[in-house]
Amino acid sequence: MSSLNLDDFTDLIERPDGGVRRDAEARRERQIVPPGALGRLDDLGEWLAAAQSAVPVRPIERPRVVLFAGDHGVAELGVSAREAGSAAELVREILEGGRPVSVLARRLGVPVRVVDMALDCDPESLPEAVVRHRVRRGSGRIDVEDALTPEEAEAAFRAGVAVADEEADSGTDLVVLGDVSVGGTTAAGVLVAALCGTDASVVTGRGGLAIDDLAWMRKCAAIRDALRRARPVLGDQLQLLATVGGADLAAITGFLLQSAARKMPVVLDGVVVAACALVGQRIAFRAPDWWLAAHNSGEPGQAKALDRMALEPLLDPGVKVGEGAGGLLALPMVQSAAALAAELPEKPEKPEDSEDSEDSEMMPGAEEPEAGRPATE
Repeated sequence: MSSLNLDDFTDLIERPDGGVRRDAEARRERQIVPPGALGRLDDLGEWLAAAQSAVPVRPIERPRVVLFAGDHGVAELGVSAREAGSAAELVREILEGGRPVSVLARRLGVPVRVVDMALDCDPESLPEAVVRHRVRRGSGRIDVEDALTPEEAEAAFRAGVAVADEEADSGTDLVVLGDVSVGGTTAAGVLVAALCGTDASVVTGRGGLAIDDLAWMRKCAAIRDALRRARPVLGDQLQLLATVGGADLAAITGFLLQSAARKMPVVLDGVVVAACALVGQRIAFRAPDWWLAAHNSGEPGQAKALDRMALEPLLDPGVKVGEGAGGLLALPMVQSAAALAAELPEKPEKPEDSEDSEDSEMMPGAEEPEAGRPATE
């Protein structure tokens, strides 16, 4: 029997400090730029202060990109523009510095960590630091079989928890969280549709490398078939991830929840991470208070998930590539909000006349009373 009790996260996860947030709001009122003039930067600065329990807010100095990687068996149905089982190629390109996330990370000086959970490749073809948490090679075809066994789902979830602990212990102060997968958006669509009670067509998008109409129809059919398998297990979130998720999605969910428990803010990248966040919200309702939605990827499943969690994307740049690239675009905005909240000077206090000065000074035009005569009659 499993010793993992997901209900524990409800007790472990606290909301960001409301008292500190009120202090940050009060400080913002005293700064030289009127409150509201900086738009969402004001809210971001106050959110960071509450997350850090610090006023003024500390700068974001040690951010990190964390990407969970995996292949999905459902890609065999032609639901992706990429060949099934080819996510390892994307991982190698990231490690070699040739993907958009690699370029942006270099420009911003942010390290990138890739965690292989279920890539369909020989583990010896990738560095040990990448593959050491791997649970299995590829995930099952969710339209007809479970993505994972219950044991594999638990192992993947625990791996995500372990990675979150490693990051928090190393001093990471904010994580940009993404995925590297082929077929992952199909699994994400199933999770969102199941948890939001919608039809497959409502959550089926075109993916990062856009698919044509025929592939979209195949993807929609795969999500519809997987939904039939997901609905009976909606009450058990770990079983849901095992049935229609995948090792990378289970790990992302574990990472999100443990990050919230460790009070480490997370920036959510695309639809896959948003779907996992929605699962996390079902497990611990306070967890989304520790997450920021980076951008609108254009995926309908992402929009549905973020709306359910009341998370509004910071940006709308039209970036669909995934892999944490859109999340990195939002990082300078978060860092700018921290800098403004901490460094904008406060308005000088207006000098006020004290009671002593009022008593000691005469009103203009008043005559000094004669000796022995009262000032007033």
